[in-house]
Amino acid sequence: MTTTTTTPALSDTRRNRNRNRNRNRTGFREALAYEWIKFRSVRSTVWTTAATAVLPVIGAVFIAATGSLQPDDTVLGGSLTLTVVAQMLAAVVGALVASGEYSSGTIRTTFAACPRRGTVLAAKATLVAGAMYLLALASCTAAYLVGDAMLPEGRYARGEPLPALFGIAASFAVAAVLGLAVGILVRHSAGAVTTVIGLLLLPSLFGPLFGDAERWVAGLSPTAALEKLTQTSDAAADTVGSLGPWPSLLLVAACTTALTLGALLLLRRRDA
Repeated sequence: MTTTTTTPALSDTRRNRNRNRNRNRTGFREALAYEWIKFRSVRSTVWTTAATAVLPVIGAVFIAATGSLQPDDTVLGGSLTLTVVAQMLAAVVGALVASGEYSSGTIRTTFAACPRRGTVLAAKATLVAGAMYLLALASCTAAYLVGDAMLPEGRYARGEPLPALFGIAASFAVAAVLGLAVGILVRHSAGAVTTVIGLLLLPSLFGPLFGDAERWVAGLSPTAALEKLTQTSDAAADTVGSLGPWPSLLLVAACTTALTLGALLLLRRRDA
């Protein structure tokens, strides 16, 4: 009769193999759940998200209470006056979700829990895009209803809230993913926030300098697509481009996708 003994070295080898198997099993669902826990645990992210939600409604109440709506404006555009600022905050949320982990060093823990960096980025993008879309849809719808109820009936054109509100919510999601990609590329919170706000504003400022290409350059910003979708009188062709609202949104989404893919390539190549 023989007895089998397990050496400590063999036991450690088996234990390490089991750990590697468990790490490789970490999929998108687990990564998304992990990202959600981090998202709601960071104060700066939570407060910025809350501000994104309440700003459109505050703007609708202010515009209706002061009667500062332009005669050629619409109820939809006037009610959503502060959505431009709210969209910037949505982009800041995306930037903080990525850059905040680099600043605190928790990005190493994230990659240790889920070594597949593409999965990590996909989970982050899904979280910020989904959260900002649902939040913006609810907030902007509420802002429009508040403005419609408070503004004098018949004095202003109502605008076309549907399907514009769905596009407006989508522009918030695109802005959040844009901020996420910038956060991955810059890896510094202050730098990422500054960069993404610049990307939102600069196309409209420099668009007129590009002559015939102005309609494309000025329409590259999520802010330009947002102003067109809200049907505000401020959405002049010389500031937001002459593309229609939906083509402008598709153009912005395509550019954001390209930037996100670039961030993914860089994320895979460099150390955490």
